[in-house]
Amino acid sequence: MNETQSLKEIITDARQEIGKVIIGQEEVIDLTLITILTGSHALIEGVPGVAKTLLVRTLATVLGCESGRVQFTPDLMPADITGTHVYNMKTQEFVLVKGPVFTDFLLADEINRAPAKTQAALLQAMQERTVTIDRANHELGKNFTVFATQNPIEYEGTYPLPEAQKDRFMLKIDMGYPEESDELELARRLLSAQTPEGVLAGGVIEPVLSAEQLEAARAKLLAVTVKEELLNYMVQIVRKTRQHESILVGAGPRATQALLLAARAMAVLQDRDFATPDDVKAVSLPVLGHRIVLRPEYEIEGLTVAEVIRQLLQAVAVPR
Repeated sequence: MNETQSLKEIITDARQEIGKVIIGQEEVIDLTLITILTGSHALIEGVPGVAKTLLVRTLATVLGCESGRVQFTPDLMPADITGTHVYNMKTQEFVLVKGPVFTDFLLADEINRAPAKTQAALLQAMQERTVTIDRANHELGKNFTVFATQNPIEYEGTYPLPEAQKDRFMLKIDMGYPEESDELELARRLLSAQTPEGVLAGGVIEPVLSAEQLEAARAKLLAVTVKEELLNYMVQIVRKTRQHESILVGAGPRATQALLLAARAMAVLQDRDFATPDDVKAVSLPVLGHRIVLRPEYEIEGLTVAEVIRQLLQAVAVPR
């Protein structure tokens, strides 16, 4: 990245490189880029086989970062992800063996299968970008980003994430099945050497940034203008979640911060240096969806969180 390269140009190049591996899923790709550019974390929900792991590995390659993966299981302990001290017989000293959390982009696969103590260790890493090992604190990199996955169809043997922990994720990204044309293209690639995994492993992907340059690119978001009326619009949307009759638990103040950051990043993705109400609307469901708890009686009637958020957006006056 050179000093004159705009953030929009960087995103355009990143999309192009990611598209060499990930077929379709444009909205998902944009939401993951928003997560990274805002220095946040995302919860990805999708059935097995929709390329969640491949997406994170591809993002790391394109943005010049390292990536890691942890398969969460009921017997996973905090030390399994943070690391531990091991005694070296040769030097007669304890040596720190760092866990997989010491990376840039971490895929926490099926996070809801881990017990509360392990989830809490990851939560500290997400919130403070620090882990505590044997009472000593160790800082993580400035690009540390967690993409945690959940399987929406299998709940046996899981530990549902507490509302407070879900609130630490800026976005919840729903990664659905590919379109028919995309699935057909994937099938064609499997007949050749151009499989998505083969393309990634073959060195075809060109990094558009280095890990050091990513922080500088992230700082460019501060140049996106957000008017006072739009700020008030976002606050009113979040406050409405605490007043709607169908909502048992509304979104907290952290949701307002997330809405602001995501709307700014969405404006950049749309090649603008100012945010609009449309940017706010575009990110409202990913930002607010996992922070809202519906009343059971409304859920039984078939009301969805997406429908409630649509109602909220209609109820708040759009600034001119």
